[in-house]
Amino acid sequence: MNLYERFLQPVRIASLEAYRFQGHFLVQVTSEEGVTGVATVNDRLAYLWPIFQHFIVPYFVEKDARDLPSLVEGVYTYRSVYKLAGIALWNPIAYAELAILDLLGKLADCPVGDLLGDVIRQDIPVYLSSLRRDTTPEEEVAWLADRLAETGATAVKLKIGGRMSHNADASPGRTERLIRLARKTFGDGITIYVDANGSYDADHAIEVGTFLAGHGVDFLEEPCPWQAYWETKRVADALVMPVAGGEQDSSLETFAWMIRDRVVDVVQPDVMYNGGLIRALQVAEMAAAAGMSIMPHSPKVGAEAAAVLHFCSVAENMGPYQEWRGEYTEPASWCSPAFEIRSGCVHVPTGPGLGVEYDPGIWERTERLI
Repeated sequence: MNLYERFLQPVRIASLEAYRFQGHFLVQVTSEEGVTGVATVNDRLAYLWPIFQHFIVPYFVEKDARDLPSLVEGVYTYRSVYKLAGIALWNPIAYAELAILDLLGKLADCPVGDLLGDVIRQDIPVYLSSLRRDTTPEEEVAWLADRLAETGATAVKLKIGGRMSHNADASPGRTERLIRLARKTFGDGITIYVDANGSYDADHAIEVGTFLAGHGVDFLEEPCPWQAYWETKRVADALVMPVAGGEQDSSLETFAWMIRDRVVDVVQPDVMYNGGLIRALQVAEMAAAAGMSIMPHSPKVGAEAAAVLHFCSVAENMGPYQEWRGEYTEPASWCSPAFEIRSGCVHVPTGPGLGVEYDPGIWERTERLI
């Protein structure tokens, strides 16, 4: 990613600002020439904005956006901000990076994917990710069956266990009933993934994983609490079925170890939690060198999902599907495109930058976070 080849003159950052609009969060960067870039970011900005304001903004302002890869790396030691390392730090860094990439894409009149590398796919197959554990197996399977028919998707992800629950299920027997019913209802033509959200210790996860494998489940995500790496590795070593994980991780060194020692089989960084697209692609390159696939965590829809779509467009070792929130939501009236699922795929935006266009009228109604 050599931005100096794209931009012969400096692109100085004049300001970085954070806004709230109708429950959504936006970060806007403005160059000294008055060109703007905008990224819709996750709702963690609601409580992380002081880190953004006190550390990220003063570091990036007045810098040359062409230095973006080194800026993303260099901010880590600014004012000893590394002492806040983790999702709380790397989210705000991602907010700045994504807005700056949008700015650069607009200046170059090209999609962000073209700045990151060679675009190799424009339509991204998605799996429908259910976020619920409060449903009965019958309710969950019926709802997903309807969404599969509506979207043409051929893969789903179900929540199992009770979420960080010390081996307890969300309700007695729910996991077993849910998996049996899902496989019976969907048939063998639908890929089923499951996410335990750290519900189990290694011994119980191996028992559950053996049951899941017997019903053709294609991966078990986060079987053990995410920082229980050795427990997770025990599960991955014991099961033939792939184990997935990495959404909570934000250390490149930790990812390198997880990949080298096969703590997981499928690597799932979150584009924002891990600090942005540049760092996510670094994780993808590590995984590719080890012959592993990457399937980012991103149960999002709408403008917030634009970044992960651009990631999917260039990452050579993308898995067969990308996560997409299963619940249907009406397209936003204040930005476009709608990012709808068609024939099981979501189209990567082709407009400049992140490819999201915002109604100019929203800026008069946004609340600036200060």
